[in-house]
Amino acid sequence: MAVDLKTPKPGIEAASLTDVGRQRSNNEDSYLYWEPDSDEDFRRKGRLAVVADGMGGYEGGQEASHLAVETVRSIYDNTSGGDPQAALLEAFESAHQNIQRYALEHPQFYGMGTTCTALSIVNRQLCFAHVGDSRLYLIRGETISRLTRDHSYVGRLVETGIVRSEDAESHPQRHILTAALGSGRDVIPHIPEHPIALEDRDTLLLCTDGLWGVVGDSDLARVVRTNSPTDACQKLVDMALERGGPDNITVVVLRVSA
Repeated sequence: MAVDLKTPKPGIEAASLTDVGRQRSNNEDSYLYWEPDSDEDFRRKGRLAVVADGMGGYEGGQEASHLAVETVRSIYDNTSGGDPQAALLEAFESAHQNIQRYALEHPQFYGMGTTCTALSIVNRQLCFAHVGDSRLYLIRGETISRLTRDHSYVGRLVETGIVRSEDAESHPQRHILTAALGSGRDVIPHIPEHPIALEDRDTLLLCTDGLWGVVGDSDLARVVRTNSPTDACQKLVDMALERGGPDNITVVVLRVSA
């Protein structure tokens, strides 16, 4: 069943769900929703949500995604400054290094890495950082907008006009990543040009490609718009499973409330 995340402080409804899918034996996705305990820290740091989709074999992928999520939470929590976007960037760099260090110490996990998409909300100002092909969507009224850009081979073909965007999600090479935490020398996350002001009833959807790869944007928007976050998580995962569930499925839904 969908999991209502620990009761958030007023202003957000939140729920999440993960499922191994129908064709995998283990779940390499990780996720979290986090808030500081103290009211003073909450005013400065707000809320944090993260999803990550690991790669690198049975245990390597699980370890990479878990390391990413826990490192992002720890660094974001312990950053003293008042700039959430800078804190997310610092957290991603630390996660990248931690995964590479772990792979060096455990050679059997050579090549481990993970996607990672993280958002923070402070005083209704949304910041995010993103590497890989997990996604962050904003559903506002009747409109769904994808805020992240896929770091994938096909995503690059779309940006250069070689592949049409409507063909990208069925392209046979759509899962080939061009960037991941733990992979390569440097990591350059995708971030917004400036924080995004959120409005009443805005809904944020974080998910791995096990969801968006089989459930299109129009279905994502319709289910999120017409259900509570808890019910939306369950119905979206069920929909992905009905369509074959070829990968692990993870979704986090956050709705701005008065």
